[in-house]
Amino acid sequence: MAGIFKNAPWSSHEKTPHAEKQPGEEDQSLTTILDADQRSELTLLIAGATASMRKTIESNFDATASFSPDLIDELTSEDARIMNPNLDTSNVDVDQYERERKVKEQREKELGAPKMQELKAASLRFFDEWREGVIQRVGEVVNSKETASAHIMEAAAITDPKTQYQPPDKRISPEASTSRLEDEKRTAAALHDLYPPLSSPLATLEEDKRILILHSMLLLLLSLEHYIAPSRILLLYLTSSLHLPLNVLIEDEEKVAKGLLDAAKELSGEEETAKKAEENKQSRKWKVGLASVAGAAIIGVTGGLAAPLVAAGVGSVMGGLGLGATAAAGYLGTVAGSTVIVGGLFGAYGGRMTGQMMDSYAREVEDFAFLPVRGPRKRFEGQEKEAAKEGERRLRVAIGISGWLTEKEEVITPWRVVGKGAEAFALRWELEALMNLGNSMTAMVSSTAWGYAKSEIIKRTIFAELMGAMWPLGLLKISRVVDNPFSVAKGRAEKAGEVLADALINKAQGERPVTLIGYSLGARLIYSCLMSLARRRAFGLIESVVLIGAPIPSTTNDWRVMRSVVSGRLVNVYSENDYVLGFLYRTSSIQYGVAGLQKIEGIPSIENVDVSETVSGHLRYRYLVGSILKKIGFEDIELEEVEKEEDSLRLMDEEEKRKSMQKQVLEQQSGKKDEEGSDAEREAEAMEKEVQEKTQKTLMQRAVEQLHISK
Repeated sequence: MAGIFKNAPWSSHEKTPHAEKQPGEEDQSLTTILDADQRSELTLLIAGATASMRKTIESNFDATASFSPDLIDELTSEDARIMNPNLDTSNVDVDQYERERKVKEQREKELGAPKMQELKAASLRFFDEWREGVIQRVGEVVNSKETASAHIMEAAAITDPKTQYQPPDKRISPEASTSRLEDEKRTAAALHDLYPPLSSPLATLEEDKRILILHSMLLLLLSLEHYIAPSRILLLYLTSSLHLPLNVLIEDEEKVAKGLLDAAKELSGEEETAKKAEENKQSRKWKVGLASVAGAAIIGVTGGLAAPLVAAGVGSVMGGLGLGATAAAGYLGTVAGSTVIVGGLFGAYGGRMTGQMMDSYAREVEDFAFLPVRGPRKRFEGQEKEAAKEGERRLRVAIGISGWLTEKEEVITPWRVVGKGAEAFALRWELEALMNLGNSMTAMVSSTAWGYAKSEIIKRTIFAELMGAMWPLGLLKISRVVDNPFSVAKGRAEKAGEVLADALINKAQGERPVTLIGYSLGARLIYSCLMSLARRRAFGLIESVVLIGAPIPSTTNDWRVMRSVVSGRLVNVYSENDYVLGFLYRTSSIQYGVAGLQKIEGIPSIENVDVSETVSGHLRYRYLVGSILKKIGFEDIELEEVEKEEDSLRLMDEEEKRKSMQKQVLEQQSGKKDEEGSDAEREAEAMEKEVQEKTQKTLMQRAVEQLHISK
């Protein structure tokens, strides 16, 4: 796919000094390569895609959204059913009807609450305002605002339900490693499943014209002074509908990010600024709003650039793929009176928070920092003081959040599987609490009491254990080893989630779409973040979310709230065999369910992924992040890192088997077997001591590293 961009001005391929240009290349634009009918088809396609996106939002607040059409007919009012001659009451499943009727009544009650109605109105209002801005901008370039707006009304009336975002539930089974080609096919299939292609004559155009359309749309969306989550979802719909591989969009985003930053950096000297400003004084009439497009961490040499000057250079950088430099600069838009580059799009500090922000958050949560995932494997301390490297800047952000630790490097290591199409960060938070929890869980699952308890509880379902509180006595005796660390870390996750929401609202990551991925209490932190964003009506920040083994409620109401602030995928990865999570969560509000143990009902745009056949214990998630993301068709994965992760899991399994065999040998030699957990109290004391020693050792190592860095 790299060959597609070989002629782009920002390409790394060298060009000969006398390379010939194609006739009229400088003047190429959407209005020259597309005729009037094709331009009309483009606005109609955009209207159809945004109509499908709006339907997804509406379905989130629809009490009957997850019911089949036949059942919806059956659940209508008595009068309506009497008037329906096609309804055969003799074929109605009375029990199912009664169950679904109660569910529908409960959902209607929840959705009728003032807070939920306000949330619905606010989310639709935000979306409509964003769509209006897109339509106006596209209309200015392609045909007219009136034509584009008319297409919006037309698309709303004929939207095909099949084009709405309704991902199917998935079940992931253990399988042999797949080839890169198979993984690419899986990702391509996911694109079409998640963002069903809309029918358009534009899909039959030559590939280079379709690529130019997508490239132009990216520039037009950037001209809105941001690249928020709905903008990227629109591009995903367009990519699917134009029958282009996802790599085309990912590579274009990468090249455009580099081009914008290179152009801005090249023009950042004060002397060059004055010179170019004079040269362009008479010839340039438009201005480009790069105040929202270039990071101050990269550009802050002069403290500001004249916008006409930036436009002079950026047009030649953003052209290519057949698009002329003048058109490219024009597509990036105008921001009247904007003369100072303030960071904007990429975040004023490239994912590095200001000292004031860090001081404020430090009062709420310890160790809160975004750490760039790329870089030396051994480096950990001091990274929060660094922005992402210039060559790694992207138009998208992915943040991975670990939910427990046994080594401090595990803050970053699981997230190396995130591909280079996004600017990847790991969130470091409450290191001591997570180390304490990780060491406690490891000690518990290695204990004699857990070994005996597991052989008993697997005879029943996890929900029988939770609801009946039928945990073996020996296991309850050692519960104090994990209960307090889990309770403490869970409370800290709630607070850290609110802090993350505040950091995103305050543009610590700029005006770019953010994807959040977390396992265990990392997922709890994300849950807290999304609920906080919804309360604050902060829409458009989050592109996609993947929650793995989440210790959070499974209630439809909570997931509706989270869904309202996620523009793309919201994935719940769960295992019915995660007995560790069930045991840890037993003292929480289990009447509201546990998302990490079951599917989410009632919201068709939620992806439920069942990994019960793969995940037999909570501790395995740490080594399965990449494998799970690959199998759900996550768009950007480092396959080499996934293989390393799978190797680590195999080594862990082998070590567990070795220790289990050693324990059996010792029991045989001693002539006794602690089946009833009679020594559980003594074992619990030993475990608490072991956990404390391990945690303190890690914290001491970290203190030494911090001291070394500060010198």
